[in-house]
Amino acid sequence: MLKNIGKKVLASGLALVLGLATVACDSKESASGTSDGNGATLSIAARGGSHVDAINAVKDAFEKDHNVKIEVTGYENADLKTNIMLDSSNNTGDFDLVMLDDPWIPEMTQANILYNLTEHKYEPDPDFIQASMDIGKAPHATGDQFALPFAGNVMLLFYNTEMVKDAPTSWEGVLDLANQVKSDGKLGYVIRGQQGNPIVSDWLPIFWANGGDVFDKDWKATVNNEAGIEALKLYIELLNSGANYEKNDLVSSVADGNAAMALGWPSWFVTDEGATAAYAPIPGKFSEASEEHPAGLIGNWFMGVTANSGNKDIAVELLKYLTSAESQKEMAKVGGVPTRTSVLNDAELVEANPHFPTLAEGTEKSKVRPRTEKWGECEEALGAELSAAVTGAKSVEQALADAEKEMNKIMGK
Repeated sequence: MLKNIGKKVLASGLALVLGLATVACDSKESASGTSDGNGATLSIAARGGSHVDAINAVKDAFEKDHNVKIEVTGYENADLKTNIMLDSSNNTGDFDLVMLDDPWIPEMTQANILYNLTEHKYEPDPDFIQASMDIGKAPHATGDQFALPFAGNVMLLFYNTEMVKDAPTSWEGVLDLANQVKSDGKLGYVIRGQQGNPIVSDWLPIFWANGGDVFDKDWKATVNNEAGIEALKLYIELLNSGANYEKNDLVSSVADGNAAMALGWPSWFVTDEGATAAYAPIPGKFSEASEEHPAGLIGNWFMGVTANSGNKDIAVELLKYLTSAESQKEMAKVGGVPTRTSVLNDAELVEANPHFPTLAEGTEKSKVRPRTEKWGECEEALGAELSAAVTGAKSVEQALADAEKEMNKIMGK
């Protein structure tokens, strides 16, 4: 609260010094044509680490051009969400912009925590990958824009280039190749089959490629069907060709040539010169003859303006600046991951980040996790049952039947 009072006092003091001509400039346009933040301090709540580094790498120019100060605070994932929720209860928030993991957006928009960018006359930029932009809308893909994609991420198929010449284009192709590698004495495919998020994220792409959907239009769970049963049986066959590892062992097994293939996020694998781990979009076909579906699990980080920001106009300008092509190019040099087609295919950046075009292609072919604030609970329930099937504690059919029952209970169906 003291911070907010300080902002108001500072703004008032500057207005007196600058005189009536500046006060009368309601459009907040300076004589040079750049919007003037009147000395405001803009506070950003961000995911800690490389995201903070990326923002700090480009903020100075905006501060200078718009007469503002930008403060960035990095938080661990859970702490970030908690602090955003707590700050939303204040009449005027301490945060002007916030970073959001994409599964949080349904909850954030339903709680009116984010400022409506569409009502602010924001015009969508087609340079953003559409699958990413759609996540920032409420309702998903069809509603108003509440957040913009700040950092890109999508699960990809990783393979060892010394063991796999060409990445398979179907899941049956993945299995065939995995069994071939196994017959040669190596691990064919490594799953990440731990309960909860790991196994759900690992299995969903196979289910989606088989035409499955977690819920129907009425939000009833639909995993206990032919698509789900076939996908889980194939997943278990993939395990039989390889092993069930946690993240670090999964990564090293593919990178070191002990395993042929696995799914993972781009940041897990090294792709510099001499690396043997390569990227490919996740197959969107169950078999070569089947229909292709979006199957790569998308996991972007978003940024939005808070509904209780005391600096909405200039905060929107900062949001547009931080997600601009120019800023994304600079942020990529310090670990930022672009969300724009033009930046992901920029020749200079691709030379340093050869996986960027694959990331763009994978994002274009991606699928979003179910857009419900209850997804976290449903994911835990589904993950427990998938794990039971993988360990043999339950049959595939029983595990999916129990998962569907529990998920419908969570959804009130």
